[in-house]
Amino acid sequence: MSSVKLGFIGTGVMGTGIIKNFLKNGQEVVVFNRTQAHAQPVIEAGATWAESPHAVAAQCDIVLSMVGFPQDVETIYFGSDGILAGARKGALLIDMTTSTPTLAKKIAAKAAEKGLQAVDAPVSGGDIGAKNGTLTIMVGGDKTLLSRLQQLFAPIAASVNYFGPAGSGQHAKMANQIMIAGTMTGLTEMLVYAKAAGLDLDETLKVVGGGAGANWSLSNYGPRILQGDYTPGFFAKHFLKDLRIALDEADNMHLQLPATQLAKQLYEQMVNTGKGNLGTQGLITMNDRWDQA
Repeated sequence: MSSVKLGFIGTGVMGTGIIKNFLKNGQEVVVFNRTQAHAQPVIEAGATWAESPHAVAAQCDIVLSMVGFPQDVETIYFGSDGILAGARKGALLIDMTTSTPTLAKKIAAKAAEKGLQAVDAPVSGGDIGAKNGTLTIMVGGDKTLLSRLQQLFAPIAASVNYFGPAGSGQHAKMANQIMIAGTMTGLTEMLVYAKAAGLDLDETLKVVGGGAGANWSLSNYGPRILQGDYTPGFFAKHFLKDLRIALDEADNMHLQLPATQLAKQLYEQMVNTGKGNLGTQGLITMNDRWDQA
């Protein structure tokens, strides 16, 4: 796989970690980002810059993307200077953005019309997983591509999981985000409660994390919160986007998800107060009792 030229569009927190791991594995990677300065770390690590998604796709056998919002995915795929306009026949297109199942299906259909293959492959694991190459990847698309994807993703993922046709990877990611809505709200409220009760917070994290309350959010974000570190492993504004997608999809299936709805409202309050660029753990700053001595 190392002889295949990869294109990667999106050099944010997640994309940067992923690209660097591909480069460490000996892959040749061509990159584009809306703001070129944000691509500088991966360029310095050995990636090659291209001037547009079209320019990336025109020279690569496999094109991956991880951008912020569904509208960004629309632009990089369907714009006049986009991936579909520039892609080589037979190319494999992989959108790793957490986006809508409907858009994933649209990309797959348009790709097939052009003699291309496309899959949706959103990830879980945050900035830590991207940096350490331990992401969990959820795939929707042609199942015959799975072994190829497992080989491709080996430098960046601990597991690659197939869920069904186009859009299924996005549905799996929505299930993941619904779960995280519970663990993040639980983590932040648990810490506020423990602090108000006068408990040692380090000891509380240790004990809760060693029992039935153990979860990834607690292990990875609990220590950051205690250090006052709200830098984004995952932006709150992007998590809000995910919760909105999840609830829209739930509505389409005539489902009621009241706890997820409440989590969405809490993150809306956070984003609306100008804290959308904090990490998801920054939700705790919305509780007035947290910052009290």
